[in-house]
Amino acid sequence: MNENFKDLKARIRKLDEVLVARGMGDAHFARAVSAVRRAEKRGHRDQDPSPELRDLLGKAEDLGRMLAK
Repeated sequence: MNENFKDLKARIRKLDEVLVARGMGDAHFARAVSAVRRAEKRGHRDQDPSPELRDLLGKAEDLGRMLAK
């Protein structure tokens, strides 16, 4: 597995933890995490993550930070 993809998977796991802790209370955040998971499944683990996947991850992380405030 590519190191960049491994980092991305770790970041997705953190988003999943936030999603579970929040109890799926925010539908926008839940949809963003779901979109990241779907894009990750389509990605190639031996290559760098696609710009689309990085954008989706960034948006989901931004929503997660807004929830933490």
